[in-house]
Amino acid sequence: MAPLDFFRNKEYVSFMVTYTELRSDRKRLLALTGLTLPEFELLLPAFARAYHYRHPPDRTMTGQPRQRAAGAGRTVVLAGAEQKLWFLLVYLKTYPLQVILAELFGLSPARVNYWLHQLLPVLREALDDLGVLPQRDPQAFARTPTRPQERTRRIVDGTERRRQRPKNPEQQRAHSSGRKKTHSAKNVVGAGADRRRSHFLSETYAGRVSAKAIAAQEGIV
Repeated sequence: MAPLDFFRNKEYVSFMVTYTELRSDRKRLLALTGLTLPEFELLLPAFARAYHYRHPPDRTMTGQPRQRAAGAGRTVVLAGAEQKLWFLLVYLKTYPLQVILAELFGLSPARVNYWLHQLLPVLREALDDLGVLPQRDPQAFARTPTRPQERTRRIVDGTERRRQRPKNPEQQRAHSSGRKKTHSAKNVVGAGADRRRSHFLSETYAGRVSAKAIAAQEGIV
């Protein structure tokens, strides 16, 4: 089966989104990952450390001792920490269907699902290692000291993302986003206007709940 040409351009087929090819194109890098090249390269070493800690080279992905050297056997599509991070960030930024991601990276949908479950905890640990993971506990967030100039410059806002239509009628009503006529999930984020990064991320709520109600429930307003 020939790879799908989603962009009607023979150059943009399977393996289109490789870090090696797109590294020099900073505009597309930012569009696909939400990160600039310096930000990507700052995150990459922490991601590689977290991955090797979770999956040592002398162990299989299930934690068993390897019977042969790492890299032996079938060709690895997501070879290297940079390609694994690239794959994960493209998913998080663009949030495509997994079948689309499979075509773009030359994987089966089952392997896309497998790698997402393997790599999401690695990214979380890498962000925590860098000290940029948002606080999830509203009580701890309220106790976080702030610089004097930030005391009146914290921004609290809601984020909303589409989700698949639930099969359960009650869940359909709960996740209905009203005027947008779609089904969604919501979070509230707290950010410092001066430092331009998120300090707090709420629990995930159904799309019917307003951002103001979430902030009140979390106790951050």
